[in-house]
Amino acid sequence: MTAQPKTDRLVYVDEFASMIDRSPSAARYLIHKGDAPKSAKVGGRRVFKESEIWAWINSKFEEAK
Repeated sequence: MTAQPKTDRLVYVDEFASMIDRSPSAARYLIHKGDAPKSAKVGGRRVFKESEIWAWINSKFEEAK
């Protein structure tokens, strides 16, 4: 039996927006400006790795120190 590789959960723009308490259009604007976590288009939809979102949020707290 082969172990399944541990992978990140993929998060769509709507859920990302909810995580940062912003509207989906505000989240898309962050993507447009280049101020959002790393993302990719998969199957025509923009997705984020959940770990990338948390790393981005944590970096914002580090910048605030």
